[in-house]
Amino acid sequence: MHMRKRFLFAMLFTIVALAAAERVRVYTEFDAPKANDSQLVNMPGRWLKAFRANSELQPALFLPIQFRNPQDLGVGKLLVASRSLGDPDFARTVVLLVRYDEKGALGLILNRRTGVPLSRVLDLEAAKDRSDPVYLGGPVGPSAVFALFESSAKMEKAENIFGKVYLISDKALFEQTIAARPDPGVFHVYLGYAGWTQDQLRAEAQLGAWFVFPADAATVFNSDPDSLWLQMIQKTELQLAKGEAGEKLDGRSAGLQNTFPGRVR
Repeated sequence: MHMRKRFLFAMLFTIVALAAAERVRVYTEFDAPKANDSQLVNMPGRWLKAFRANSELQPALFLPIQFRNPQDLGVGKLLVASRSLGDPDFARTVVLLVRYDEKGALGLILNRRTGVPLSRVLDLEAAKDRSDPVYLGGPVGPSAVFALFESSAKMEKAENIFGKVYLISDKALFEQTIAARPDPGVFHVYLGYAGWTQDQLRAEAQLGAWFVFPADAATVFNSDPDSLWLQMIQKTELQLAKGEAGEKLDGRSAGLQNTFPGRVR
């Protein structure tokens, strides 16, 4: 069975088991991963080994391009896994960065929707009839609960990620928001998260594991998350192709300019 499918099945089994035994409690507050706390960040060893093994098979994808620049990393940016990222925790994923500071980076995987409804995993009265599915936000802290919500009004106690999209991790606000019966199309709940130190994530970006894009609400709340990664990687490869074509054209123009000064415009 494909490694990613096995991972998803294992995570789903864990969630269902937790739901049956004791529903997941909503954390009242979350501290971003600290650089010296290895338990709160993704383990880099397996990732690096898997990535290097796959990169040897597809060297053409590892050309220097502008949206692999680690300087572009920050809150509100999307990380799109390259085709050569073989770690089952992150293969074919799209991640939204929701925290990025000296303490570390925190992201939520947008495209791992489960078949488990909110009513089975949230111990909240307001969630008892919610049939919208939960998402697997990442491999770290699977009992931690977060929500992304697109709100036209400013939200107190929520973190504005970009535009009208907010991160909810405060328990009281979470209960208040879900009690207002938000549209599932603009309200997603995530179990767990992806965590990095800044140096770790920058190194992964420099190696070409991630393509970096600005986020938009249509991507975050995509109605077909199962196809989101493919949509994004095709967009990435199209931009790569256009960039390479533009560089070749600029090179030819420069050559003609040197050969026939004043004729090329």
